[in-house]
Amino acid sequence: MISTPSIEEDPLALERQVCFALSIASRSVIGIYRPLLEPMGLTHPQYLVMLALWGRTPLSVKELSAMLVLDPGTLSPLLKRLESIGYLRRARSEADERQLAVTLTPEGAALREQALQIPPAVVAKLGMDLDELRRLHESLTRVIAAADQKKGQP
Repeated sequence: MISTPSIEEDPLALERQVCFALSIASRSVIGIYRPLLEPMGLTHPQYLVMLALWGRTPLSVKELSAMLVLDPGTLSPLLKRLESIGYLRRARSEADERQLAVTLTPEGAALREQALQIPPAVVAKLGMDLDELRRLHESLTRVIAAADQKKGQP
């Protein structure tokens, strides 16, 4: 008979895996955003693009790609959709025609006011203390940095 180690002893226990916890947390939190973003006509990835642009505009596609840690092939359809609904414009940069500049339209800029309601609504739905969420954000940022540092290493 095979004895099964306890969760505390088993290094392969699903419940102990960081990747599993991050995956479930990500899906759960994005699920909270979905109904909040729906009235704005945004998906969560589109919301991230808009957050970047509300912070600074214009941005090149290359800059947006780096900020969002998305390859241009993934970013392009998001930008096309946001352009088709009238929230942004893409045009060749006047400073460097090789660059595609992304700017907010007046409608996209005005949407920021509505988006100000999203963070407090997410915090309320999570029912977690703001300090706890800040600490979690700091921890996740360290995890991201550590994983990025180890990419490509054996």
